[in-house]
Amino acid sequence: MSRPTSAPSSHRAPEPLHDQFGRPLRDLRISITDRCNFRCSYCMPRETFGPDFAFLPRSAILSFEEISRLARIFATFGVRKIRLTGGEPLLRSDLPVLIAELRTIPDLEIAMTTNGALLAAHAQALAEAGLDRVTVSLDSLDDATFRAMNDANFPVAKVRQGIEAALAAGLGPVKINAVVRAGINDDGVVAMARAFRDTPHTVRFIEYMDVGTSNGWKLDEVASGQTILDQLLSELPLEPVPPAYRGEVAKRWRYALSNGVRPTGEIGIITSVTQPFCDDCTRARLSAEGKLYTCLFASDGVDLRAPLRDGASDEAIAAIVRSAWRAREDRYSQLRSDATAALPKIEMSYIGG
Repeated sequence: MSRPTSAPSSHRAPEPLHDQFGRPLRDLRISITDRCNFRCSYCMPRETFGPDFAFLPRSAILSFEEISRLARIFATFGVRKIRLTGGEPLLRSDLPVLIAELRTIPDLEIAMTTNGALLAAHAQALAEAGLDRVTVSLDSLDDATFRAMNDANFPVAKVRQGIEAALAAGLGPVKINAVVRAGINDDGVVAMARAFRDTPHTVRFIEYMDVGTSNGWKLDEVASGQTILDQLLSELPLEPVPPAYRGEVAKRWRYALSNGVRPTGEIGIITSVTQPFCDDCTRARLSAEGKLYTCLFASDGVDLRAPLRDGASDEAIAAIVRSAWRAREDRYSQLRSDATAALPKIEMSYIGG
């Protein structure tokens, strides 16, 4: 299948941009909607995000043109990877139109995180528009556990169909994210790893995080990365893999050779609670209504929508971004305590994971 590629690199060299701790700006996560068709308790619990919850009106959400313009501005600072998130990004209509526009930005990797519910129907169109790869959230292979966790009675089988459709469309290998909560789905870690061991995919186990204030986060519900690794090593022969780039959040493991053959799958463990990686964080986040957040756990964002709609030039908006990143000193996970965990924070559904 022929797929679009980035435009030639005839643009000027990016302006290096570093924060207070010397961390460069390299990655931009863009939430394109605050809505989701799941009600996962760690992200959008139904008791908060119920039928009467006031989601953002369409007029408040950045248009595709506004998103593309901001992406081009961020690219001038060296951003080379954009991840589309939500909410659930596949609820945004005509998403391939946005991807095709982003594809024209030189030297840019475009990824998307999705719950996979609608992926089978859209994978081919996304690939043809220029999407590079997808990450799919799948917290358990046990159907009853998964249905309870997504609180939408959605089956595992349909998410797995989406994963296979993504691979067939050229959007793989797929990263499969599983948030692990002690006493909820931690007993399924080994089964999850085994299920994808002989596929090209990577299964990433993520410690349950205190994102936002609606999920009732408690430290004793965190299944630590070490506990997860111990479970895996007790039954699976794994060996560590060095990071592929600065800022890679997952500690990576591959399967050991067995009779001269190495299984193709890979394991990742993301330990933002017990072993934070703030020192190498190169990610900025843009919320659906156009606020720039410099940390997943931030309480305040910098409004970029207002200057966009007030007619500000690219240079003026770039100056706002430059100022925000240079002032950045976020280290929430390194500083986490009972006091910080109780502070107000932006909900994950507004800025993605």
